Amino acid sequence: MSTPPGTLWLVPAPLDLGATEAPLDSVLPQAALARAASLQHWVVEDAKSARALLKRVGQLMPLAQPLQALQIVELPRPPKGGGRPAVPAIDWPALLAPALHGHDLGLLSEAGLPAVADPGSALVAAAHDAGIPVQPLSGPSSLMLALAASGLNGQSFAFVGYLPQDGPARAARIQALETLSRQQRQTQIAIETPYRNAALLQALVQVLQPATRLSVSCGLTLDGGFTHSAPVSAWRRAPRALPDKLPAVFCWLA
Repeated sequence: MSTPPGTLWLVPAPLDLGATEAPLDSVLPQAALARAASLQHWVVEDAKSARALLKRVGQLMPLAQPLQALQIVELPRPPKGGGRPAVPAIDWPALLAPALHGHDLGLLSEAGLPAVADPGSALVAAAHDAGIPVQPLSGPSSLMLALAASGLNGQSFAFVGYLPQDGPARAARIQALETLSRQQRQTQIAIETPYRNAALLQALVQVLQPATRLSVSCGLTLDGGFTHSAPVSAWRRAPRALPDKLPAVFCWLA
């Protein structure tokens, strides 16, 4: 009889990457911490940040093996930008080998929930195709926390990722998304690299219509984290600065 496959566990990470660390047990449920401590095989977005997080987990409860003995494999990422060679076909069975041989396997992002705005979604799809059970664990998601705190429509929303960096292209994209928002009463959600937070906020305030509601959440779950939600007209009257080292989530509803 063949060995039944292990489970692919989607393990949440805190949102404090690159910031002052919050107490881990204040932002991650006990069940997620216990599962992370029990796993010996991992596929992760970044090995360095994964080891740092597992070290913090080990300070709260014993790891199944010493940190150095854990099998941690990085998930291949597609290149950013154009004009680069295509990524070779990914050997999904190799990444999923521990689960295919009966061991539980953890998937970990750098921050938040794996496979949400994260390349891990492809591994989850491959696990389903291979007949490997997938179990998500609850934890912080900056997108959902920002939406909940925005006061905008939580019944219909879309995550649109990163907007173009080129000024005219970005403005055109913002206008198109605002039109879609108005037609469908749909909240639009975008993110940006922290050092471009100010540029994206400025573009949104300049391009969106005065009555459109704009919400910006920054440093959620961290000390000093905030959400500010108001019509664009109010943003124009009282400009706000954003930090350039903390991630922000931008939501708007026309």
